[in-house]
Amino acid sequence: MDPIQTDSPQTDSPQLGPLQTDSPQLDPLQQLLAERACERLILDFVRRLDLGEPGSVAGLFTEDGRWEWPAGERLIAGRAALRRYFGSRPADRLSRRVMTNVLVSVASAESATATSYFTTYRVDGWTGGIVPAAAPVQVGHYEDAFRRTNDGSWLLSRRVLHLPFGGPTPQAPGAPGTPGASGLSA
Repeated sequence: MDPIQTDSPQTDSPQLGPLQTDSPQLDPLQQLLAERACERLILDFVRRLDLGEPGSVAGLFTEDGRWEWPAGERLIAGRAALRRYFGSRPADRLSRRVMTNVLVSVASAESATATSYFTTYRVDGWTGGIVPAAAPVQVGHYEDAFRRTNDGSWLLSRRVLHLPFGGPTPQAPGAPGTPGASGLSA
């Protein structure tokens, strides 16, 4: 038997619910465009956190959008609350997120879901230069729901964070109150 084939039928996942198949209501081009729009939202979210204005990620959500972290008992609902939450990120935080395994399932012309994996590298107290490489502080995945708006664009309506691996954010070498070297310079 070919190692990538299986005799077992696909079943529902207890964590994710019923397996979703691509929508028969969309032609292939519409489906690809919807998938790509949702993928771009996933990537734009982390780009804005890492390289842009963190509070601006709120603009990627619907007005009633939600960000949830069940294990951390956090629920942020509504665009204004999301802007405050993400905008409160420390100004001296340096982070880079790696997004992988992005799988978008288009349910209809108006809704889609996705699962994507992330790895976060992060330090606080960054004052510039190169930070010595270290293990990631988070590895997890997002479960997203998307909704198409009246103007035809796609937005996040819900993002749920699942964090099986995580730890505290370390201080950058040379940050005030941190013993050790001053870090590498570029």
